[in-house]
Amino acid sequence: MNGAPHCLQVDWPAPAHVRAAFSSRRGGVSEGAYASLNLGNHVGDRPAAVTANRAALARHLGLREEPCWLQQVHSDILLDLDDAASPRRGDAAITTTVGRVATVMVADCLPVLLCDASGRQVAAVHAGWRGLACELIARTVAAFDAPPSALHAWLGPAIGAAAYAVGDDLRTRFVALDARNAAGFAQHDGRWHMSLARIAELQLTALGVGSVSHSGICVHCDAQQWVSYRRDGESGRMAAMIWIEGRA
Repeated sequence: MNGAPHCLQVDWPAPAHVRAAFSSRRGGVSEGAYASLNLGNHVGDRPAAVTANRAALARHLGLREEPCWLQQVHSDILLDLDDAASPRRGDAAITTTVGRVATVMVADCLPVLLCDASGRQVAAVHAGWRGLACELIARTVAAFDAPPSALHAWLGPAIGAAAYAVGDDLRTRFVALDARNAAGFAQHDGRWHMSLARIAELQLTALGVGSVSHSGICVHCDAQQWVSYRRDGESGRMAAMIWIEGRA
């Protein structure tokens, strides 16, 4: 094994009993394009390696339960993890259950973690451009029992604007959705570049979310530390996880 699983420390003003983590690509057993802590079982990696990586990460974080791995489909579907009958197909998850780990996997897309100020409810959102366009963040914020002003949000590592060139059609779509989204685009060398984090921040601010924290990390910029599908093509997946460790 390439050492113990390595996770980014999530820096935000969440209650102490709310835990959050973001895995890097280091500290697993996967090889080649998936090296080494690949957590995605849908990308072509050896199933045994993915199983070993997931188990090692759960041990490293001291999780009570297996993370709730989703079948992500770039949708507007929010899953209630407190409902045992809820499917695992969607792109956001919310829970009030102690020890239940809301999880989304990414390889360029923006992970958004949310909790309320009392630490009674947590959520994870897979916010690529499709998730942002279908306002999945707003759907998730609305599902909290607490008002938006009592929520904390953390925007994790994602592809940065400098590496994310997009077409005129995508910018037009976002500006039509909300004129304020224009601030999430900038022109370089005759092309539009999109900041997923900036668009998400604009959405969260418009919703009245109390605090928004940023990792400030571009995954495209450091191949040793982070996975980027746009950079590498064939690649593994990282995970953003949030759970309630106990009650205050």
